[in-house]
Amino acid sequence: MTKEIKKIIATVIFCEFLICLGMSLIFPVMPFIKNEYGFSAFDMGMMSSLFAFVQFVASPIVGRISDKIGRKPMLVWGLLIFSLAEFLFAIAQHLWVFDVSRAVDGLSAAMFVPTSMALAADLTTARQRAKVIGWLSAAFSGGLILGPGLGGILANVSYKFPFWVAGVLGLISTVVAWSLLPRDDDERFQSTTKHPENQLLGSTRSQLRQLMTPALITLFMMIFVAAFGLAGFESIYSLYVNEVHHFDLATIALVLTLNGIISLVLQVFFFEGLVHWLGEVRLIRYSFFLSVVGTVFVIYDHSHWQLVVATLVVFEAFDMLRPAITTLLTKMSKSNQGLLNGINMSLTSVGNIIGPLISGALLDMNYQYPYWVVIVFLAAAFVITFGMNRLVVRD
Repeated sequence: MTKEIKKIIATVIFCEFLICLGMSLIFPVMPFIKNEYGFSAFDMGMMSSLFAFVQFVASPIVGRISDKIGRKPMLVWGLLIFSLAEFLFAIAQHLWVFDVSRAVDGLSAAMFVPTSMALAADLTTARQRAKVIGWLSAAFSGGLILGPGLGGILANVSYKFPFWVAGVLGLISTVVAWSLLPRDDDERFQSTTKHPENQLLGSTRSQLRQLMTPALITLFMMIFVAAFGLAGFESIYSLYVNEVHHFDLATIALVLTLNGIISLVLQVFFFEGLVHWLGEVRLIRYSFFLSVVGTVFVIYDHSHWQLVVATLVVFEAFDMLRPAITTLLTKMSKSNQGLLNGINMSLTSVGNIIGPLISGALLDMNYQYPYWVVIVFLAAAFVITFGMNRLVVRD
C-alpha cells in the first residue's frame, strides 16, 4: 500500500470516526427531547424509523451513483448533508422539522458509509482489504462508543448543545475530506478508483441482474440475518436483563462499555489475522455459531458473571460478522463496489427496522420468545455457511 493510498484511507477513517461520534452524541438526550417537547413514544419511534427507511431506500441508489460520478463527491456531500441535518435538529421546534432532520440524516448515512467501504475496496488488494475494513469498522464502533458519554456531558449545557457539536464535527469532516481526498480523475489512482467504461454501462436493474449470482445472494441473506439478529438481540437486551436477571443500570453500562472496548481491540488488532488464518467463510460460520451458543446462555444461565460473558460473546461474534461479510462481499466483484455496498447498507437497514419491531412484539408475549426467534435465524445462517465455500469457488 503506497503512502498516498494510506493517506486516503486514514482520511476516510478519520471522517467516519467523526461522523459516527456526531451521530451518537445525540443518543443520551433523545429522552429529554421527548419530554421537553411533549412527544409520544410513537413520535420518537417514527424519527428512528425515518432515519432507517431513508437509509434503506437511498443506499443502493447513491451507491450506484458513486460508481458513476466518483467516490469523493459522494463522501463530501454526505458529510455536508449530515452537518446540515444536525443543525436543523438543533433549531427545530416542531415535530415535522425533527422528522425532516432525521430523514436527511438517514440520507447522509446512506451517502457516506457504503461509499467509504467502496473506496476502501477500490484502493486495496484482496489481501489488504480485511485490514482496512477492520479499521473502518473500528472507526465506526469507536465513534458510537465514545459519543454517548460525551453527549451526556455536553447535555449539561443544554439538550440541544450536542446537536450543535455534531454539526460542527460534520463541517470539520467535510473540510478534511474535500481538502485531503484526491480527485477521482487523479492519474495516480486511475487503476484503482476508476472502472472501465464498459463496467458502468447499463441501468441499475441490469447491473443488479449481473450481480445476483448464488454466492452474492447468499451473502446478502447473511447481511440481513446478521443485522436482524443484532438488532433483535440488542434492542431488548437492557429490558430483558433488568426484568429477568435483575441487572441494574451500572451493570448494564459496564457490559456495554466492555463490549465497546473489546470490539475495538478485535477489529483493529485481530480481525485481519483472523481473516488470513480462518478465511472469511469460516470466520462467518464460527461467528454465527458463537452467537447462537451465547444467546442460549443468555436465556438459561442465571449466574450474573456467566451471563455477562455470554453477552460479550454474542456481541463480539456480531462485531466479527459484519466486517467479515463486507470483506468477502467486496472480493466477489471487481466493479460496482458502490452498488454492492449500497445494497449491503440497505439490507442492514431492513434488519435494523424489522429486528426491534419483532422482538418488541414478542417480548409482550414471553421474555424468551424474541431470543428464540433470533436463535432460529442465526442457526439457519450457520447451516447455510457450509455451502458457501462451494458457491464462492464456483463464482
